[in-house]
Amino acid sequence: MNTSLTLAPTAADERTVRRRRLSHPAAFAAIAAILVAFTAASSAPSPLYVVYQQLWSFSAVTLTVVFAVYVVGLIGALLVLGALSDHVGRRPVLVAAIGLEAVALVLFLAAGDVGVLLAARFLQGIATGAALTTLGATLIDLNPPHAPGRAGLVNSIVPPAGLALGSLGTGALVQYAPGPTHLVYALLLAGMVLAAVVVLLMPETSRRRPGGARSLVPRLGVPARLRADMLALVPIIVASWALGGLYLSLGPSVAVEVFGLSSHLIGGLVVTLLCGTGAVTAFALRSYPTPRVLTLAGALLTAGTAVTLLGVQAGSVLLAAAGTVIAGVGFGASALASFGTLAVLAAPAERGELFAVALTIAYVAFSLPAVVAGLAATSYGLHGTALAYGLVVVALGGTALVAQRSRRA
Repeated sequence: MNTSLTLAPTAADERTVRRRRLSHPAAFAAIAAILVAFTAASSAPSPLYVVYQQLWSFSAVTLTVVFAVYVVGLIGALLVLGALSDHVGRRPVLVAAIGLEAVALVLFLAAGDVGVLLAARFLQGIATGAALTTLGATLIDLNPPHAPGRAGLVNSIVPPAGLALGSLGTGALVQYAPGPTHLVYALLLAGMVLAAVVVLLMPETSRRRPGGARSLVPRLGVPARLRADMLALVPIIVASWALGGLYLSLGPSVAVEVFGLSSHLIGGLVVTLLCGTGAVTAFALRSYPTPRVLTLAGALLTAGTAVTLLGVQAGSVLLAAAGTVIAGVGFGASALASFGTLAVLAAPAERGELFAVALTIAYVAFSLPAVVAGLAATSYGLHGTALAYGLVVVALGGTALVAQRSRRA
């Protein structure tokens, strides 16, 4: 019996598969939505840290360990997996990242102590690190020819928007919905199931090429022609992400201890004021020249953080909120200029690795100062620690301004 008819795909079969694939515009929008889901999931635990502390009676040191293991997993994934999709294709890496994120969310749902919470956060870090570089590269692959800067814009807007959405949504659910430590993870898990279906339907945008196994060896490389541009971006990336790390790790706790704001919704709003303002700013400044945006980012990060410090010192919620909004404008301007620049400069075979370098710098700045701050808070209190941390960010913002002026000179 001839079995070739059942084993070999026909031309009609191949056409049917192609018809089932998402179009490039639809895939671009879907990848942007998946990026929102990942970044929202990464910030969702922030307003819950206070709840976990009340349930399990752990210290600020333990809280920062929970925060740190996420970043350890994320940076490890960036170093090991950052360039993998350039070799094996975008879809396999995305499917694996979504699957691992789903496992982490199941652990969050089952968590009854700090140990399970740590495991969930670590796995979530690995999944997020693998996803971020691949999603960013995929957006550039799918960028419509008539709008060459769109992928860079989306890569700039979506991460802070997702962080804001995750924090505010979680805060609202914890404050007003049942099952405060479960419902948000169930919703995110449903979103990941939908994301997996979307990825299976999207076209592959990166051709397979040799070197996949070698790409797993941890290394950070920037092509020689891009090194000067990358070096000029480092100060502003460090300043903005260091500030973001403070808000996502200790922001809700500062709202409770320093300002006496016990509402979980307010705890989520603390992060949203910074990140949401950043997302709006990135969109509003999308047509501005990059050098001007970089200068604006350094100036407003510095000024906004200084105003926030005055509010913390004076115990004024309104002044601290105003400073956070000003700093949020700088945060968004930084994301737009830095990641938008990389999106335009990188060649297709460089995208995964270059985004891995930029994100590694960002998340080291995001995590290490926040961990140090968490440890310092046990000895010096949140008030003093927040002031010292803010002063460091002010200094970093000033350094970013100097770096940009030197680069332009």
